[in-house]
Amino acid sequence: QVQLVESGGGLVQAGGSLRLSCAASGIIFGINVMGWYRQAPGEQRVMLATITSGGITNYADSVKGRFTISRDNAKNTVYLQMNSLKPEDTAVYYCGARRRFKNDGMDYWGEGTLVTVSS
Repeated sequence: QVQLVESGGGLVQAGGSLRLSCAASGIIFGINVMGWYRQAPGEQRVMLATITSGGITNYADSVKGRFTISRDNAKNTVYLQMNSLKPEDTAVYYCGARRRFKNDGMDYWGEGTLVTVSS
């Protein structure tokens, strides 16, 4: 019922920036929280940043001060501005969405977009 499509990944040098976008479509009226996760090869998927419908944000310690999550409710889109990228940021980045009245986890996922940071 909810589709998420990520875009904006690519190859960037260490210290550079990328802006990821996640466009949501379908029946989205019940979505409260959206967020960004990433998964490196051989690693588990980890939360990077979340944002509620009211604009409350939460960040993983690894990206605080470097990444910024935002959303445009009119466009049903969430963004992740990534600055000061490091090689260890290389991963597949996933957009997720959570329904209202849930405290954690995600109910919907995009297919991911690859971010590669070269040194």
